[in-house]
Amino acid sequence: MLYRLGQESKVNGVFKHAKFFSIDRVYRNETVDATHLAEFQQVEGVITDKNLTLGDLIGFMEVFFEKMGVLNIKFKPAFNPYTEPSMEIFSWHPGLEKPEMLEAMGLDPDVRVIAWGLGLERPTMIKYGLDNIRELLGHKVDLDMIQSNPACRLDKKMGKELVGKDAVTA
Repeated sequence: MLYRLGQESKVNGVFKHAKFFSIDRVYRNETVDATHLAEFQQVEGVITDKNLTLGDLIGFMEVFFEKMGVLNIKFKPAFNPYTEPSMEIFSWHPGLEKPEMLEAMGLDPDVRVIAWGLGLERPTMIKYGLDNIRELLGHKVDLDMIQSNPACRLDKKMGKELVGKDAVTA
């Protein structure tokens, strides 16, 4: 998608900002442990525009998490091979895509891409106080816990309290 955006910008001579979001199953070459799975559900997105900054990313992440009922999030610097600078928010890893990667796709040097991903299993672990991600999936799942919590909801309002508010100020 970023490559196509870069090629369209070359052909048209005009850069058009864009937003891409996805909810899907992700597969990684990971060693399974208490906090990592080789496959998991992830919400992810990228936002492209000229001269985006880390401040834009932080503002977007604050609104994103507020709509899920998560307030007062804290950011800390972190390493991610695809984004720079990168940070963590409760084990989630947002960042700005590296300029050298974007230029190779044909995007102008002043185009920046905000990127983030959130595995759905980790917030579920936090919600239910689980220490081991394997308690959510597979043969060791506590069926009583599943039956007494048929839907994982981070906030019962699920964003409905924000309906009618301006998305930028919400």
